Amino acid sequence: MIIPVIMAGGSGTRLWPLSRTAFPKQFIALTSNLTMLQETAARLDGLSGDDGISPMVICNEEHRFLVAEQMRQQKLTPSILLEPAGRNTAPAIGLAAIKAVEDAKLASASNELTEFPVLLVLAADHVIEDVEAFQQCVKSLLPEVQAGKFGTLGIVPTEPATGYGYIKATTSSGRLGRVSEFVEKPDAETAARYVAEGYLWNSGMFLIRADRYLEELKNFRLDIYDACVKSMASTQLDLDFVRIDKEAFEACPDESVDYAVMEPLAAKGEVVVAPLDAGWSDVGSWSALWEIADKDAQGNVMAGQDEKNFILQGSENCYVYGSAGNDGSGRLIATLGVENLVIVDTPDALLVANKDKVQDIKKIVSQIKASGRTQHHQHRMVYRPWGIYDSIDSGERYQVKRITVKPGAKLSVQMHHHRAEHWIVVSGTAKVTNGDKTFLVAENESTYIPIGQVHALENPGVLPLEMIEVQSGSYLGEDDIVRFEDKYGRA
Repeated sequence: MIIPVIMAGGSGTRLWPLSRTAFPKQFIALTSNLTMLQETAARLDGLSGDDGISPMVICNEEHRFLVAEQMRQQKLTPSILLEPAGRNTAPAIGLAAIKAVEDAKLASASNELTEFPVLLVLAADHVIEDVEAFQQCVKSLLPEVQAGKFGTLGIVPTEPATGYGYIKATTSSGRLGRVSEFVEKPDAETAARYVAEGYLWNSGMFLIRADRYLEELKNFRLDIYDACVKSMASTQLDLDFVRIDKEAFEACPDESVDYAVMEPLAAKGEVVVAPLDAGWSDVGSWSALWEIADKDAQGNVMAGQDEKNFILQGSENCYVYGSAGNDGSGRLIATLGVENLVIVDTPDALLVANKDKVQDIKKIVSQIKASGRTQHHQHRMVYRPWGIYDSIDSGERYQVKRITVKPGAKLSVQMHHHRAEHWIVVSGTAKVTNGDKTFLVAENESTYIPIGQVHALENPGVLPLEMIEVQSGSYLGEDDIVRFEDKYGRA
């Protein structure tokens, strides 16, 4: 029994301004119509003999509704474990292993395990072009893992890259090798030697028996093991989510699975590796995304919106991204006589960078944080469990939002101390609670919510509700919300 465990807790900045803390790259469609999280889940179809296998997803509190919605779109109902704080991969896999063992025991009539669950640990933000090759590698590891060994997928290098860790393995029977060493990211000279000597890139993908992982975690890092056990001792179910003990998990050491378990096990000959040559990328930069994307005759990539919205005159080897609107449209982007550039246009931030310098984007993000701006954290378009809002205009004492409410969804019962709101329905029907009155507002109709009035908004229909909200008042921040009731469990 293979249980995919998708690690979706990252908040990467390397693909800014598209990737942001509140909406990182794993939730963005970068290489297809599916997001990277959805692509990760989709490549699991058929792996266990059944299509539509539901994974376990580990993410943080801020991204929980993004995970739930994107999995719902894939018709999947995963267990979603919420990490109260980031503590790296060793504790995260520990939580998943405990959950998998507990669930397997509950499913057993005798509460005893005759078959131990096997965890397939995956990152949510990798690209793998050859899904069949990926699945064959996983299956090739399974007999060894079921026998108690630890498995990993090692990427066959395409170049002496300095951005990845490496795996040194001794050859063995068939496709598998015995890992003798995990090594850190090397300098260029060392990377060239590693590739020449047949080392593999460390993908961070593992196949491990849940009980064996807990056994070795307890053996090598008792402090992490104890923290994970305490964290899972009093879990709470909250809608689609499993909440673990916050205090216990925050006390857990921060450590990667490589350091905590894999490296000492490799020294004992307990780790096997399957070489994977399947068009893998961790999409760690805009230049990496350019490398794997389809290009025109001049080596340019046009992404994010319809190609008719790009005019690239006399330009070569550029990556140009334009953000599409709700209707799929976007604004015209034109370049003239440029080369080797990354241009990423979003509604509230524009990046123009030399493709050879994109690894330094983190310096821009740091400067944004230091300046007190918010473009590192949130997009102009914000996703909520009930739908989306887009802050399309703002000024002194006013703000205009375009709001989309999903069918059957409802915003919290709330009030504001400092702002009034005007709601205009563009399409659909709104069910409005305004003080002690509840009524319907149809297309081309409006209503007014005074300052301090308790109110709520709901979409009772089967089509999306589209609205314009005009806020006015002395303070328009999102923290001026007092919630009295919320179907999504938000504070």
